[in-house]
Amino acid sequence: MNAVPEVTRAPRHDDNLVLVADGLAKHYPVRRGMFGQATVKALNGVSFSLVRGKTLAVVGESGCGKSTLARQLTMIEPPTSGRLLVEGEDVAGADKEKLAQLRRRVQMVFQNPFASLNPRKTVEQTLSEPLVINAQMSATERAGRVAQMMRTVGLRPEHAKRYPHMFSGGQRQRIAIARAMILDPRIVVADEPVSALDVSIQAQILNLFMDLQEQFKTSYVFISHNLSVVEHIADDVMVMYFGGVAELGEKKTIFAKPRHPYTRSLMSATPAIFEADRRTQIKLEGEMPSPLNPPSGCTFHQRCPYAIDRCRAEEPKLREVDGRLVSCHRAEEVGDADG
Repeated sequence: MNAVPEVTRAPRHDDNLVLVADGLAKHYPVRRGMFGQATVKALNGVSFSLVRGKTLAVVGESGCGKSTLARQLTMIEPPTSGRLLVEGEDVAGADKEKLAQLRRRVQMVFQNPFASLNPRKTVEQTLSEPLVINAQMSATERAGRVAQMMRTVGLRPEHAKRYPHMFSGGQRQRIAIARAMILDPRIVVADEPVSALDVSIQAQILNLFMDLQEQFKTSYVFISHNLSVVEHIADDVMVMYFGGVAELGEKKTIFAKPRHPYTRSLMSATPAIFEADRRTQIKLEGEMPSPLNPPSGCTFHQRCPYAIDRCRAEEPKLREVDGRLVSCHRAEEVGDADG
């Protein structure tokens, strides 16, 4: 078994890699006062690769850059710097026609199924629209494809003529998933796809994602703040903080012994039914720094119980520690704090 999981390897051409991010950054200029201007580094040098048929979960608190990353991966926005490769093809060098082809391969499921569907279109119209735009199909072929996809996600034929307001939250998310899958994408980016649903429905939607992945060999980038959900669905985990990568590796490795103080704090806050599964809770002091005034050194040092002078002065690089990548000067000591 390799010491470093495939998802953490340096970008290279490999038929098994469907998505490679290499130093992705996204900076936004903002005005300060009448004449001043500053830069918000919403995403700051994120690198990872995604294996065919696997799920990479991206976790972190609000404001860490998860949704900005999703917009880069789905080519909604161009990156400020860095590279994005979809099945070995560089997005930055693609012309308009090639970019349209690449976008077909990467689809998105949004957080809120109440807002992501057009209330004026029936289910049939919603699912047909991507085929009209992107596929050379007759009306009969489109109708057949729509009916097939509805069955696949657990919708009945009579649902085709109904409008979104006539469905429950779980049913609407099934429609949204069907819309994302109808073009047979290689990659689906799911941005908090179950957080707006009742707890009783979340497991059904997660199981649907897993069934579709097994059937179509689709790769997922699954964005979530809920580590219980991540533990259920992910193969690999990337923990983000302040626009960068805190920890990246196989799910079982990170959940067994997190090596970054921020990852440890997230794990400790995850509820557990059985006492043996509960971790000692670590309460972080303060809040995430302002993106308009980032701290020197490690961006986490103001909240970190392990911070030393080096952390305040020197930014840690992402490095291999115990079978995963960690951006922490004291990663070896932090992980051993749990014994």
